Amino acid sequence: PSNPTGSYNTAEETRRLHAALPPHVLLVIDEAYAEFVTAPDWETSFPLARDAENIVVTRTFSKIHGLGGLRIGFGYAPLKVCEAVDRIRLPFNVSVPGLDAAVAALGDAAHQKASLDLVEAWRPRLTQAIKGFGFDVFPSAGNFVLVRFADAARAAAANDYLQTKGIIVRGVGGYGLPDCLRITVGTEDQNRAVLDALSEFAAQ
Repeated sequence: PSNPTGSYNTAEETRRLHAALPPHVLLVIDEAYAEFVTAPDWETSFPLARDAENIVVTRTFSKIHGLGGLRIGFGYAPLKVCEAVDRIRLPFNVSVPGLDAAVAALGDAAHQKASLDLVEAWRPRLTQAIKGFGFDVFPSAGNFVLVRFADAARAAAANDYLQTKGIIVRGVGGYGLPDCLRITVGTEDQNRAVLDALSEFAAQ
């Protein structure tokens, strides 16, 4: 899914995009939020990358695995691309604790399931509730929702109000969406706090 909108390309759209590219053009597919996608017309691009010489698929441990502070991820790519990256990377670009945590995270199926279950339960609830407050919400396949306000000033006011409640969301003006805020699905208590605050803000 795309950050910050939560939209995604179907498997057919990705295949069509790749087929239209010249062989010398490298297609990099960022699957940072892949684990949260449940749409039947989406699929990982790993199989596509296995059969092509110009596709790289990247993943991160920052999202469903919760290891954002360790800044660790991986790429799946043709050998020649990996060799080129290896020649220019820093000697110690990943820490030992980061590697150990990543390996442990891959084996922690219970945490992954709990994270996915939380998002699947609360993403539609947040969407429905926020729409009920009179704000637009983009359809999302990620672990967040993108909320559109009447204008940039109203979005900024909402952001300021949420901060007075100790709630930090993401302004996305840098993405050309100054009238929107991105809200990540949190714990049940955090989600309820966001809804309470937005309800109060909408009533102003």
